[in-house]
Amino acid sequence: MPFDQPATERRALITGATAGIGAEFARQLAADGWHLVLVARDAARLTESAAELTSRHGREVETISADLSTDEGCTEVERRLAGGSPVGLVVNNAGVSLNTPFLTSSPEDEARLLRLNVHAVMRLTLAAVQSMVERRSGAVINVSSVSGFGPVMPGSTYPASKAWVTSFSESVGLSARDFGVRVMALCPGYTRTEYHDRAGIDTSKTPGWMWLRADEVVTGALRDLRKGKLVSVPVWKYKLMVAGLRHAPRRLVEAFSQDTRGRVSPEQR
Repeated sequence: MPFDQPATERRALITGATAGIGAEFARQLAADGWHLVLVARDAARLTESAAELTSRHGREVETISADLSTDEGCTEVERRLAGGSPVGLVVNNAGVSLNTPFLTSSPEDEARLLRLNVHAVMRLTLAAVQSMVERRSGAVINVSSVSGFGPVMPGSTYPASKAWVTSFSESVGLSARDFGVRVMALCPGYTRTEYHDRAGIDTSKTPGWMWLRADEVVTGALRDLRKGKLVSVPVWKYKLMVAGLRHAPRRLVEAFSQDTRGRVSPEQR
């Protein structure tokens, strides 16, 4: 059980719930007795995931097909958080990266990244904690990234969006815990999911030792939530990396930074 929660509120809402870390949260929570509200864009995959989880674990599984990079999508999920059976845990997992350096990107693509990685996280966290504070119970996990601790991907705005998620979650967590509500940033490193493939990012040069499994990331996150941590960095090797990013001289951090999408040539600038 992730944290002490009334039986009537053992319902978790998970965004980006049909693949990767989001799907693993759904599996582990359903196995632990939680009912689910799954949010994703692909209605067909949502239906398939819901049927599998219900069949395997016998839990109630609601689905919401919504694009959280739009106001309409966020509003639909906010409406569910405000009404219906109480949601005791929200996992803001949906996010996007771009396979384009900032110098050759477009305002539209960058705005979509910020709407999903930042704006949607802010809106759904606010909607969740307002209801939870009234009940004096509940928790929010915002999936961030180790990359948010330093400019490890030169030319990418993804780490900057995740730095915001981590700082935001810590700040809200500090105030919400006085009302019995926990807010935690989950900061994994490279995790074997379809995320990078869907973004078109080449990870062939990423050393094997850097890869994590989704199950160990989620297990570590739920363990840290029970402990009341504001920031969760699963697995010791990434804890060391974060310590280095936070305390090493900036020149050293810059020397080891690598953009897996390739550098921008002078002709492209």
